Amino acid sequence: MSADHKLEEELPVGEPAPEILDGRIWVDGCWDFFHHGHAGAMLQARQLGTELVVGIHSDEAILENKGPTVMTLNERIAAVDACRWVTQSVPYAPYVTSLPWISHFGCKYVVHGDDITSDSSGEDCYRYVKAAGRFKVVKRTPSISTTDLVGRMLLCTRTHFIKSLTNLLAGEEGSGTEEERRVQGAAMTERMQMYATDETGLHPGSSVWFWTASIEARVGSTEEEKGVFSQLCKGTQPKPGQRVVYVDGGFDLFSSGHIEFLTQVIKAEEKIGEDEGWYSEQAVQERVGKGSDYGPVFVVAGVHDDEVINRWKGVNYPIMNIYERGLCVLQCKYVNSVVFGAPFMPTRAYLTSTPWGTPDAVYHGPTSFMPLTYDPYTAPKEMGIYKEIGPHQFSAVNAGQIVQRIMKSRDMYEERQRVKGVKGIGEDAQKKREQMEHEQKLKESAA
Repeated sequence: MSADHKLEEELPVGEPAPEILDGRIWVDGCWDFFHHGHAGAMLQARQLGTELVVGIHSDEAILENKGPTVMTLNERIAAVDACRWVTQSVPYAPYVTSLPWISHFGCKYVVHGDDITSDSSGEDCYRYVKAAGRFKVVKRTPSISTTDLVGRMLLCTRTHFIKSLTNLLAGEEGSGTEEERRVQGAAMTERMQMYATDETGLHPGSSVWFWTASIEARVGSTEEEKGVFSQLCKGTQPKPGQRVVYVDGGFDLFSSGHIEFLTQVIKAEEKIGEDEGWYSEQAVQERVGKGSDYGPVFVVAGVHDDEVINRWKGVNYPIMNIYERGLCVLQCKYVNSVVFGAPFMPTRAYLTSTPWGTPDAVYHGPTSFMPLTYDPYTAPKEMGIYKEIGPHQFSAVNAGQIVQRIMKSRDMYEERQRVKGVKGIGEDAQKKREQMEHEQKLKESAA
């Protein structure tokens, strides 16, 4: 008996199942190193209802049916729970979606992308819910998949880098004819606007900004250059009394390490709010009387561009380009606004010229995967607004560690790629990566 069949038999029977509602939607999946394609499926599913219940397959079930996972179950749960459009997560969901499971959680319909998912026997994982007329299809997010990302790591390619995101969105950069570039840019812009919606997926949510400046200002410490902020999505603004805090990073292969850092930032600000009376009965009643209650913090996340990250990390980092990384940050419920192209070093000129004014705090977390020759946070430290988040349960989870996991089990992942119909990796790619890593080490030792 497989683990999944056993789990199906062990569905809780002591508690009454909730009423099955048309608006309570079920989606399930592996959700392995979470990317914007996963978030896109959840967003479209949420738009079809009022609640979204997300099933997460176990490591064992995925290994049996698909191959090895990159992220552990706990890491994958953290990623799902952080998605803005998720109402509830359900670990150990069966790989073959079952009617008893979705009914137990009160879900009328199951939603999945328009690609086929098969179990280890080659049968459709959604055959039972399809036969019952309880299946809905949404569009699969183009040009992104776990297989694509694993391929980038194994092949050590850089073709996914974006030179200028604003030019790409305007149709002034990229491959194809002028019309094809224009259409692609418009589609990418529309997707960014979709991901900037609120928890319903239907109304404006996060604000989206671009910061434009010279490469010297983006990479180094051109103190006098303020750069230019331009807005794509207006979104919500800081509410009365909220502290505006700024965080920045590459957010490559957006994972539990980034998510737990953001969670700790919010907890730190909630503690400040508690000390200042934010949660007193009078304060809560005043906010509710003016509309609705809300938390004490507004989080702005700056995302570095591809060139900046590659200058520091070398090899073929970032594995995700700035568009992909930015969408991952946008879908996270712990973030209220995103700045694409943020500088590696947040200078006084930059921090004092943001659309929200000087932030109340600049947070930074544990960094073990960035060779630095200087302190990029000198300005916020001098301004007295710098705060640090210490080590946490997912401190070691970053893009470098995820790539190491892939390379450590290279043979298994190459077989997984082969099954997916992806061209073999070969020894040349491995030698290429080793050479690029060697060059990066020499660069770091010379710095």
